[in-house]
Amino acid sequence: MQAAYYHGKHDIRAGSCQPVAPGPGQVQIAVSHCGICGTDLHLFHGHMDHRVKPPQVIGHEMSGAIAEVGPGVSSYKHGDRVTVMPLDPCNDCPACKAGHSHVCQRLKFIGIDTPGALQALWTVPAHTLHRIPDSLSLRHAALIEPIAVACHDVRLGRVTPGEFAVVLGGGPIGALVALVAKAAGARVLISEINPFRIALARKLGLEVVNPLETDLVKLVTTQTNGAGADVVFEVSGSTAGAEIMTQLPRVRGRVVIVAVFPKPVPVDLHKFFWRELSLCGTRVYEHEDFEKAIQLAAARAFPFEELITGVYPLEGVTKGLEQMEQGGEVMKILVECST
Repeated sequence: MQAAYYHGKHDIRAGSCQPVAPGPGQVQIAVSHCGICGTDLHLFHGHMDHRVKPPQVIGHEMSGAIAEVGPGVSSYKHGDRVTVMPLDPCNDCPACKAGHSHVCQRLKFIGIDTPGALQALWTVPAHTLHRIPDSLSLRHAALIEPIAVACHDVRLGRVTPGEFAVVLGGGPIGALVALVAKAAGARVLISEINPFRIALARKLGLEVVNPLETDLVKLVTTQTNGAGADVVFEVSGSTAGAEIMTQLPRVRGRVVIVAVFPKPVPVDLHKFFWRELSLCGTRVYEHEDFEKAIQLAAARAFPFEELITGVYPLEGVTKGLEQMEQGGEVMKILVECST
């Protein structure tokens, strides 16, 4: 069978791969589709070489059907349609014992720390599985993982019906955060500078503004009768986003950090004092977020085909990553892992 291997910076190649038989508590999945995300792009740039052991199969946003179950697995059988929450916690550290295994202090992220989904047959722990309803295509189900990220962000942001939410950044995760917040009953405004993403957000039925052309603070202040936004999601990962995120919330509003900031950036802490703001960090997801994502996806809450920019074979992974690298007119790239 074939798989996509990371060999080093800017070097991902398709090659033959020997299937791994599932051991106790494991299942083997025939992978249908696997998405490429920002984490994979960081890996492609060589920024995660301290965690990856080349040559290694990568990828974690996936869908598929069980090909084989290992000893001790009774909840799943051959042919079950599933997706994977790619977290393998130790279940013994203080975070795990406190019930926060998704941020385990010794967490193994499957697809980075261990082999990933860009292969025809993938063996993973059974505890990572979530069932995919028959009403949802495997192509669309490959987006469950990033939707679960958005569900986690919105849940920790405590979004309620009637609230005003601002999403800074309209990329794949920003757009999904906006769609999930809208499904939760909030009014959502996206701030984005990329013309393609602006047009796509509007096509998705979302309100969007370009902060280079419109005074975002003034707009939010005006539209909330001087109060400010109830919650602000920082998804851009930019210095400008970190600067403006404290200017938008109302008194006792919330700021949710979704983006990964590789380096420290200036943040106006005086605004947190003056308005009694709350700051919340969000990282990956929990099982309830996957279930919520599946529920929303099955209810047709997302225009999947509008979000999928292209689908490549395993041999085209590098082409897909390079398309993402260039930015511009791209949203979500999928890889078809089996035919």
